[in-house]
Amino acid sequence: MIDMQNGYLANDGVRDALGWPPIWQLDRVITTCADLLAHARSHGIPVLYSRVVASQAGALGTNPRSARHLRSRASRMPEVSDEHKQWKSRIIDTVAPQPGDLVLDKTRPSFFTYTELEPLLRNLAITRLIVAGLQTNVCVEATVRSALERNFEVAVPEDAVSTDGPALHFGALNSMRVLYTEVAPWRELVAPDAPWDRAFRTPDYGRDPRYWTETASDELHHEQA
Repeated sequence: MIDMQNGYLANDGVRDALGWPPIWQLDRVITTCADLLAHARSHGIPVLYSRVVASQAGALGTNPRSARHLRSRASRMPEVSDEHKQWKSRIIDTVAPQPGDLVLDKTRPSFFTYTELEPLLRNLAITRLIVAGLQTNVCVEATVRSALERNFEVAVPEDAVSTDGPALHFGALNSMRVLYTEVAPWRELVAPDAPWDRAFRTPDYGRDPRYWTETASDELHHEQA
């Protein structure tokens, strides 16, 4: 469960100052993630959360372009108390970790980078991952790509992820499909003996065939939205 933190709920002007729009269909995604988590726990499926935090090295630990972006927007940033920052870093109550779940902090988009995620998964003898949460085209996709590079089988529940707009959301899902990521509603992914074979039995990797043409446009995204 990737970065489902209160910062996405905050109405404190920070996202506006950074030029980031609201998360598309956030309420629906939170509810769907809660349902997915409840199912996982009831069936004994291990649940691991990532929680994005600032690097302890400050600006020196940040990607240079990201640091420049933050500096360029500094004059627009609202004052935020330390207490509010702590609240923003916590997992959203609706999808909060339960006893037995694991929570790891990360400082990069991929859950695997500089964390103990991979040794934990190996110790649990896990070979299949369902990656849900926020944001589809950023931390979800980065985690999926890292998992594929480590030879895990990976699925993304298309109804339990989102980002700041449908075009980015659907584009990221289609990119992951071509990498042999299973993309489907979460209930299909957790069905008994789910084959995870859509990429092999569905034309165009399960993508709308119009995505293969140069005429794929905002019209297609509008239809899906």
